Amino acid sequence: MQELTHYIGGEHVKGTSGRFADVYNPATGEVQAKVPLASTDEIAKAVEIAAKAQPAWAATNPQRRARVMMAFVGLLNRDMDKLAEALSREHGKTLPDAKGDVQRGLEVVEYCIGAPELLKGEYTDSAGPGIDMYSMKQPLGVTAGITPFNFPAMIPMWMFAPALACGNAFILKPSERDPSVPLMLAELMEEAGLPRGVLQVVNGDKEAVDALLHHPVIQSIGFVGSTPIAEYIYGTGCANGKRVQCFGGAKNHMIIMPDADMDQAADALIGAGYGAAGERCMAISVAVPVGDETADRLIEKLVPRIEKLKVGPYTAGDDVDYGPVVTAAAKQNILGLIQSGVDQGAELVVDGRDFSLQGYEDGFFVGPHLFDRVTPDMDIYKKEIFGPVLSTVRAGSYEEAIKLAMDHEYGNGTAIFTRDGDAARDFANRINIGMVGINVPIPVPLAYHTFGGWKKSVFGDLNQHGPDAFKFYTRTKTVTSRWPSGIKEGGEFNFKAMD
Repeated sequence: MQELTHYIGGEHVKGTSGRFADVYNPATGEVQAKVPLASTDEIAKAVEIAAKAQPAWAATNPQRRARVMMAFVGLLNRDMDKLAEALSREHGKTLPDAKGDVQRGLEVVEYCIGAPELLKGEYTDSAGPGIDMYSMKQPLGVTAGITPFNFPAMIPMWMFAPALACGNAFILKPSERDPSVPLMLAELMEEAGLPRGVLQVVNGDKEAVDALLHHPVIQSIGFVGSTPIAEYIYGTGCANGKRVQCFGGAKNHMIIMPDADMDQAADALIGAGYGAAGERCMAISVAVPVGDETADRLIEKLVPRIEKLKVGPYTAGDDVDYGPVVTAAAKQNILGLIQSGVDQGAELVVDGRDFSLQGYEDGFFVGPHLFDRVTPDMDIYKKEIFGPVLSTVRAGSYEEAIKLAMDHEYGNGTAIFTRDGDAARDFANRINIGMVGINVPIPVPLAYHTFGGWKKSVFGDLNQHGPDAFKFYTRTKTVTSRWPSGIKEGGEFNFKAMD
């Protein structure tokens, strides 16, 4: 069995804690590798190396740092197939979806090539008599990120690319469920020209997380994951004087107005609800048709599409719609919530509980499910399922529909499908949710805008990537300068008489 490593000081380093986690092949249920779980001492060693490497990297001018990012983009494109296969093998995503994971991270790296422009300060000439003022954006020092299993390429790059472009060192603690791609990314960054020790990958569990949170040298922490852990990391990190941004759970609603193109809406829901087996923080998990007639038309369109979904391992070809969920525990949690929906009175229109794939009976596959007549008091409505389950909540009016989304504790993403520009404009302006789609089911902003939700989906005041990332990973220093004024004596050019 393969034994994975940490990546510390530019080298693959075996774990010394004696503790390991199993890395599964989700399609077969077999353990394919074990990953070391770092101790507090191993985290401290990585921080020590990062602290020594960071000053020289910060002193490297932004244009040269940007050239490293440019070279890294080339290497990502070169190794795209290799990265996608490793990602699919540990996560279970289809290969096209895995390439999309890498691509959306790559786009943030491309944005970071603009670091010289993004790191420019401000200057005021003659702010007072002989006084000039200017500001500088300077790196924080040693920074860290804790990333989830569902995007093992994209989210690490969302964090470390801007952190490094700003001149920081970065310690990445990826998910122990699919750690291979983050290790590969660290190698590629050094191949692109990043000095050793500036980017390190340390695998671990809560002990490693707490070691990062409490280490006095770590200046900032980024996190993406569940809301309870986001709250813990945000509270602990802030209490320790760190800059922290944490992104938590989601329950994304898509409102379907009576005038919507129903085929377009149904197709959008299929991709947004079942893609990646629903293991996306931007997945649409709640469909809200306005009016019973709209709901009936929507269900009629959805059922045959759902029944045609192809579920299988990534090795079965690019026409597979989605693969397994990441672990057996995740599968059981999803099935438990599905059963709660049945028990609490929701109508299970498409029942995938008996789904089984020949030859992959021990894999973590979950069939697609569609609920109708879900109500806000049900667990399947209140909780983030993170599986291939779409719940339909019928709304009697537009106002009732928008209230559902606004009253939910999560506020990550939402969408409306309509032909009415007035309704779309009203929705975009009133909704208390961070990312809004108008006839777009998964409104993930491109790299030069920022990504982030509202309410209990986010903790912190700055979003990921875009301009906010360069604010998060730098401190502003303002200098007020005054020099003595007056005519200075210059050089003497006349021939002086001898005294």
